Amino acid sequence: MASKPILRSYQSADHDAVVHLWASVFPNEPAHNAAEDVIARKRRVQPDLFYVAIVDDAVVGTVLAGYDGVRGWVHKLAVSPSCRRMGIASMLMRRAEQGLADIGCTKLNLQVRSSNAEVLKFYQALGYAVEEITSLGKHLT
Repeated sequence: MASKPILRSYQSADHDAVVHLWASVFPNEPAHNAAEDVIARKRRVQPDLFYVAIVDDAVVGTVLAGYDGVRGWVHKLAVSPSCRRMGIASMLMRRAEQGLADIGCTKLNLQVRSSNAEVLKFYQALGYAVEEITSLGKHLT
């Protein structure tokens, strides 16, 4: 039986495990979301809001949070398929929420593909609601 998950901030030694986890959880990521690039950028901006979940000395989950002074955002909530249904994703989200609240964030936003019904149900169970807002985006590079 696996030991209880431990949440902590990302450390350099986690790099390869996080890259591997994201490759398995997000197999079709576009080039602008390459794991190595996302990790490098997050380590430059609010690195204290990059959390990992550890089970039996292995990285099995991640979440990145950020705050722009108005809204918080969450990205890369990922849990290894072999460790799902253990409450790890909920634990990571609560940690991200607390980290954001600790620095003054009062509202958290996140994006989910509308076709991903299972993930939408997960977030709704945590108290998130679908808002009637259209999300726009523009790549700057």
